[in-house]
Amino acid sequence: MRSLWYFIREALLNSKKNFSTTLGAIVTIFLSLLVIGVFMVASLIVDELVESVESQVSITIWIHDDALEADVTAVEEYVRQLPEVAEVLYVSKEEALERYKEQSTSKIAEQLDGNPLPASLEIAMADPEQIEFVVDQITSFEAYPRIIDSPDDPSESIKYGDDVVDQLFATANVIRYVSLTLELLLIFVALIFINNTIRLAILARRKEIAIMRLVGASNGFIRGPFLMEGALQAIVGAGLAIISIALLCHYLLPLVQTTFHWLPLDFATMGTWMIYLVLLGVGLIIGLFGSLWAMRRYLKV
Repeated sequence: MRSLWYFIREALLNSKKNFSTTLGAIVTIFLSLLVIGVFMVASLIVDELVESVESQVSITIWIHDDALEADVTAVEEYVRQLPEVAEVLYVSKEEALERYKEQSTSKIAEQLDGNPLPASLEIAMADPEQIEFVVDQITSFEAYPRIIDSPDDPSESIKYGDDVVDQLFATANVIRYVSLTLELLLIFVALIFINNTIRLAILARRKEIAIMRLVGASNGFIRGPFLMEGALQAIVGAGLAIISIALLCHYLLPLVQTTFHWLPLDFATMGTWMIYLVLLGVGLIIGLFGSLWAMRRYLKV
């Protein structure tokens, strides 16, 4: 316990002697972890958006007005038994028209002559990633061509939102790749700053270290203050980054949700506490590794 307090005291004294370099290391760690945290929050938002849209992915089959009820029932029962499908709903022409009237903001619905809308089968997916497979299974079923409203072009009678999900996944991947590249670059810069800070501390205490060697101090006792210095710098930098991310999530995210209320996002369920733990852990790894790197190069004990 006495050694721990000695390490902390010496680390604080070294930080005070090399204040400008220590400040540079802390700021670099802070900025590095802040960027990492911002990209992690962005990734959470994109992942939640993808998950929300993915849960709404469905397949719609437009049915010809003259389709036989037996054929429609056969297709409905065939689709219902597919394990990748969660639910199948038959929407009649009358229900389709009522929906259109409820959702339309124009007066076109009131001016319609008759009911031009077709009946349909709406298919909710249990596994949205298998939507292409389900579409292939449906279109290859023998009764499918007999019920659709565009038998000359069967692809026009079945609609599904795979393009939206694919674009969201692509966006999420771009954000992750850009984030990873910047994170690695900033971590490397932070390691260099900590390395320089510890190097200066070692040079400033070279006489004291020589005396400690002569009196038989252990390697761990000599290295301890330098490891503690790197760890303290990392904790301060990580703390500042965590506070900044917490303020961002508390003030900015609700504003985003209010402004873009049409987006299917629920920031209250986001696991931001995991981001804080990751930032603290990464900060400590940077601080300790940077200190070990410097001692390996400059501290020969």
